[in-house]
Amino acid sequence: MSSIALFPCLSTLDSGIIGELSSILTLKVYTDENLFGDTVAKFGGDPERLKKMMYNRTSVFNQFTLEKEKAVNMFRMVLADKLAAPEQFLFHGFLTSLIPAEVTEVLRVLVVDKKDGRIDRAIKMGLSKGEAKKKIRNHDISAFSWTDFLFAKEAYDSSLYDLVVPVEAKDHREITKEILSCFHRTSVLRTPESQSAVKDMKMVAEIENLLLAHGHKLGIKAKEGNVTLIIQNSVLNFNGLKQDLTDLIRQIPGIKEITIEKHKSYVETVYRQQKFELPSKVLFVDDEREFVQTVSQRLISRDVGTYGVYDGQQALDLIAEDCPEVMVLDLKMPGLHGIEVLRQAKEIAPNIEVIILTGHGTTKDMEECMKLGAFAYMNKPVNIEELSATIKAANDKVHAMQKKASVA
Repeated sequence: MSSIALFPCLSTLDSGIIGELSSILTLKVYTDENLFGDTVAKFGGDPERLKKMMYNRTSVFNQFTLEKEKAVNMFRMVLADKLAAPEQFLFHGFLTSLIPAEVTEVLRVLVVDKKDGRIDRAIKMGLSKGEAKKKIRNHDISAFSWTDFLFAKEAYDSSLYDLVVPVEAKDHREITKEILSCFHRTSVLRTPESQSAVKDMKMVAEIENLLLAHGHKLGIKAKEGNVTLIIQNSVLNFNGLKQDLTDLIRQIPGIKEITIEKHKSYVETVYRQQKFELPSKVLFVDDEREFVQTVSQRLISRDVGTYGVYDGQQALDLIAEDCPEVMVLDLKMPGLHGIEVLRQAKEIAPNIEVIILTGHGTTKDMEECMKLGAFAYMNKPVNIEELSATIKAANDKVHAMQKKASVA
């Protein structure tokens, strides 16, 4: 009961290799699309959102929302069930990065080529040279973003695979033959040890799911019921957190011993348990860098997840890509005026709530901003508690609208 996992490197004969391998070895092809469908079936949600979590760059707000960690956790839980199933699979896609090396019944393969060879192959498939370059570049950006998130490594790093096959002048049949040779030569077997690693993978995913639901992001290792949690950032009351975490995960069946360790970088930063009911996607826009950094840190200390940019165009670009829920916006900035930023922001993301915060506004500015849909208009200097309360009120409105839309 052995399987193959083929990580995609666009325009490297993947389709021909998949066809050959699945036919010769009678493997069931399982792709990212299958994973999205099974994840939605198991947990609910929007498949398009899951695709963004896998293929898009990690959001600047993710440190506050942990949305990507939650999506990856659901992927792992679904994939662990597949690995425990009796079928033999040919896994293809970014999902292959989620299969631990300890699961030795799966041969992890990368077929790779130089960029020029990939471009030439894409052109032969009907793309123009410009289209080929763009498509390959976008694919590589997604791939590198994905593996950087998971391992802090580049996508085509050989250490992530059991077998790396350079295309060079080979056709898909020659590459398939090379993979088959390794598959038969190497001990790619469903052993008790490999299935034990699958059970460990599932236990890690269950623990991570519970911890993430309570706002904890930790390193997790498990082996035959013995669990190690790794705290990466410093905390004022380590023993208190240790007890809380132990009590929390004790409820998961099958856990024998729990060890909690400090990461080697433990003393460098501050541990923070996320509170998902509080604002976590707040964009702060002001050309005064020191002001943005100071206020952002004060808001973060109040559990308001804030990210700062320093001009209107940066704000609009981020809104188009990352969907913040609340924006705190200055009016008088170089380049685009705040009122124009407000107008365009509402066109890009009609549901974003915008709080105007300015030291140079007029009554006419205020009237224009409220007419364009601003949530509030505030003057500098601002009381941080008042600003925090206003952001939370705006956030509550956004989430009430989201809940209403989901019910409808």
